[in-house]
Amino acid sequence: MNKIEQERLASNIGRAIAKQRIRSQLNQEEVAERLGVGNEAVSRIERGRVIPNTIRLFELAEIFNCDAGELLGQASVHVDDQTKRIKMLLAPLTYQDRQLILDILESLATRFHQNSSAEE
Repeated sequence: MNKIEQERLASNIGRAIAKQRIRSQLNQEEVAERLGVGNEAVSRIERGRVIPNTIRLFELAEIFNCDAGELLGQASVHVDDQTKRIKMLLAPLTYQDRQLILDILESLATRFHQNSSAEE
């Protein structure tokens, strides 16, 4: 993995952790206290400056009441992982809301595909 890919991974993991923290209605200080670290350590993780080790990922998952795999899945650039994430986001919605989101997604995908074809 080259440096650019490592930076992208760190950024994606940091964003996933920040999203879970917000969903859990915790602030950085509360997470830091539960981890036994300073606030700046949590901030560095969320900003993608530091990639948490495996043990830290499991600790964060426990704090957020989710699976460590969920944190990594949210950070993944693989289509299968992203598809699972979309499925998880859509599952609790009504049929009408899911259909609306699918229509928007289809429209965006078509537009982006056309834009990328025009650039080639």
